Amino acid sequence: MDLSNLSPAEGSVHSNNFRRGRGHGSGNGKTAGKGHKGQKARSGAPRIGFEGGQMPLYRRLPKRGFKSIGRAQIETITLSDLDRFEDGADVTVDALIENGILREAKDGVKVLGNGTLTKKLNVCVNAYSASAKAKIEELGGKAEVI
Repeated sequence: MDLSNLSPAEGSVHSNNFRRGRGHGSGNGKTAGKGHKGQKARSGAPRIGFEGGQMPLYRRLPKRGFKSIGRAQIETITLSDLDRFEDGADVTVDALIENGILREAKDGVKVLGNGTLTKKLNVCVNAYSASAKAKIEELGGKAEVI
């Protein structure tokens, strides 16, 4: 047995879509799961995250950075990743996915110049760093941009 196989015992968990406050026989009558008295038992209880007038945590913590909604998600690979291919092979985005180097290429693939390349390859991806392009062409390969 693994942690991924664990599940609650049969009948121990109730679904969250049953009708509350419909009498004792329903199993959730009278106080309808709200307990007795107090602010949270009443209608108009404060929203989640309300700290009784204290400055809430989500406003106390600093906000950093900005992520554009329309940003391109470009996957990066290194020259040492390309060294898995046979000498003279054509390297495309589909070939990278087939060989398990990438899972998916959302908006494109860029080759970075880290690592070493020992084989002549014809690489066809979206972008290259200057050093990666130079190293590919130095070995007699091609660095084409899609």
